[in-house]
Amino acid sequence: MELTVAITGASGTIYAQRTLQLLAESGAVETINLIMSGTAATVAQVEMGVSLKEPTAAKINEWLGFPGDSRLIRYWRLDNLAAKPSSGSNKQAGMIVVPCSMGTLGAIASGAGTNLIHRAADVCLKEGRKLVLVPRETPYNAIHLENMLRLSHAGARILPASPGFYHRPQTISELVDHLCFRILDQFDIPHSSRTKWTGEEVSE
Repeated sequence: MELTVAITGASGTIYAQRTLQLLAESGAVETINLIMSGTAATVAQVEMGVSLKEPTAAKINEWLGFPGDSRLIRYWRLDNLAAKPSSGSNKQAGMIVVPCSMGTLGAIASGAGTNLIHRAADVCLKEGRKLVLVPRETPYNAIHLENMLRLSHAGARILPASPGFYHRPQTISELVDHLCFRILDQFDIPHSSRTKWTGEEVSE
């Protein structure tokens, strides 16, 4: 399986990191096309203390804890509109934008793409491939909601970064994993079932 993953400047870089790690651990993904917006590196520095400016394969692999020579991740510059994800003839399963800023979401909803993230998302919609957008904003204003509804009508899956608590998380990592497992579910990618709802009755 080939997937595109985009990281934008919304808060929640940890969701992007963990999603990429879980995709690698699953063994179901052979290639990940990675794209980052201009502000994604700034947010990563603030939230995780990691420098992703002018990323190299080695720097990305180090951030994710992959071997230095891993070729799972193929990084594409934001301004490279000739990259593989920009063409519908490049067969892939779909795309994940995690986290997804409201600016990126609005640009995709308008169809007026100006960079590779917008174009790659538009390609997924026009080709009928899965597009999963993970917004991390609160509260939503009417424009945000209208854009999300428009994208839902166009075939995108809106998966807000809203963690559940029924698995009784004890750490931030468990909260993050629960949401990232839901992202993988959209592509039927195997993962741990430790946060899965069991349907068992809860004793009082």
